[in-house]
Amino acid sequence: LKSFPTLEIVDSKGNPLQASKIPVNVPTVYIYYYPLTDDPNFLINLGDPTGNPRTINPATVKIPATGTTFKSPGGVGPDKSIVSSSAICQHLGCVPPIIRFYPPGKSIPSHPGLSNTDGLIHCNCHGSTYDPNTGFSVVTGPTAKPLPNTVLTYNSSKDTLSVVSMVGPTIYGKTSDLSGGTPFPSGTTATKATQLQISA
Repeated sequence: LKSFPTLEIVDSKGNPLQASKIPVNVPTVYIYYYPLTDDPNFLINLGDPTGNPRTINPATVKIPATGTTFKSPGGVGPDKSIVSSSAICQHLGCVPPIIRFYPPGKSIPSHPGLSNTDGLIHCNCHGSTYDPNTGFSVVTGPTAKPLPNTVLTYNSSKDTLSVVSMVGPTIYGKTSDLSGGTPFPSGTTATKATQLQISA
């Protein structure tokens, strides 16, 4: 694969996922695959503690491992509250549901003292935590890299989302985001999103 594909995000039946219908602050966030068929990503509609969508502005995100920074894309959708990232932990590659979204106010088992007022991504393998409100930046180690941000576009007239590229560090375990997996078949125009199944 030489360049990032542009894929519309659709539901399990193949219908375009309506951005305005993506629930706010739910732990059962959507998972879809990009840029290759075996790369899971989070799709999260972030909100404040009262459940109202929260506008997410682009942010300068530091990569502790290298000391460098990148610019996160910020939120998209009707409220600019929908964000996306790789769902593979940057520490040792754990995937959902071991790494998952904890909504605002939901305590994190291995970090009960961690203030979770805005909603966080936490990996229950070894305790790495990321903040989706600030470009999936590192909150607690052992990870030394933020989650790679997936870049979305929003079609306001159709209320649909497409995924177009990625920014930030390389997906865990890869030499480049476009290598190390199975590309979508030629002519593919969409990627299916399903809600994450997790126990209470």
